[in-house]
Amino acid sequence: MASYSAAAAAAPFLLLSIFLILLSPSNGGSIAVYWGQNANEGTLASTCATGKYAIVNIAFLSVFGNGQTPQLNLAGHCDPSSNTTNCTSLSSDIVSCQQQNVTVLLSIGGGAGSYFLSSAADALNVSNYLWNNFLGGNSTSRPLGAAVLDGIDFDIEQGSPQYYDLLARNLRAQSSAGKKVYLTAAPQCPFPDPLLGPALRAGLFDYVWVQFYNNPACQYNPSALFKNFRLFLSWSAWNILIPENRIFLGLPASQAAASSGFIPTSTLTSIVLPFTKISPKYGGIMLWNKYYDDQSGYSNAVKSFV
Repeated sequence: MASYSAAAAAAPFLLLSIFLILLSPSNGGSIAVYWGQNANEGTLASTCATGKYAIVNIAFLSVFGNGQTPQLNLAGHCDPSSNTTNCTSLSSDIVSCQQQNVTVLLSIGGGAGSYFLSSAADALNVSNYLWNNFLGGNSTSRPLGAAVLDGIDFDIEQGSPQYYDLLARNLRAQSSAGKKVYLTAAPQCPFPDPLLGPALRAGLFDYVWVQFYNNPACQYNPSALFKNFRLFLSWSAWNILIPENRIFLGLPASQAAASSGFIPTSTLTSIVLPFTKISPKYGGIMLWNKYYDDQSGYSNAVKSFV
């Protein structure tokens, strides 16, 4: 749950925002989506070809840090260690996405796996691995082939908060020498996020998509009298209390995509988006995930309002 100081700081913004909602122009945004955790969600290339998504997060690099051999888990799409379903075939898909102006990121972490950073040296080693195997560096064993991804998404949901700010700083420093490396974060909506808080306070991320689901303390609650109050309060806190300039509303793409927090499309378009879009930091929405979006048609229903 948000701390008292965070809630107190956000409350005036919430009240002011309600007053200004009829007076303020809406800010435009885009849709980010996670892809890679269901073999029935279509290919990466077909995902980008829909024209619905500006950013696609390939999920997940689920093992890294503490001297472990990094491992990519893309569910049923491919197996990095297999000779028959090797993930290097995704290289052409990545290039196809980028040619359509879709930003393609590798998401590290996730809700399962084994990952944490044990020291500053470990953070440097992981950043070097990411740079050489997925970004602009060189390696003979690039899991996704020769294509150069646009950046790294931090979806850190377990372990310790230590050294993720150093990992982000190291990646940021490497990008200064060539192609920009986008850094994004997917914190949980209770403020501050216990795992990504230090890195977020340092202002190291280009985009932050806050997960307003599976978190009853700060998500949409259909059974409450004021269904959106906690979500609006948390959204306001995130906009006020971190220095990043682009914040996305992270949502489940269907009722089956999360245990709680699903917002019906009619509520999103008529109530939630008009409120969130008055923030100058509004960047759009993030959807978990492509498979559930295919089943529900969520992005089709809301895209023109985002």
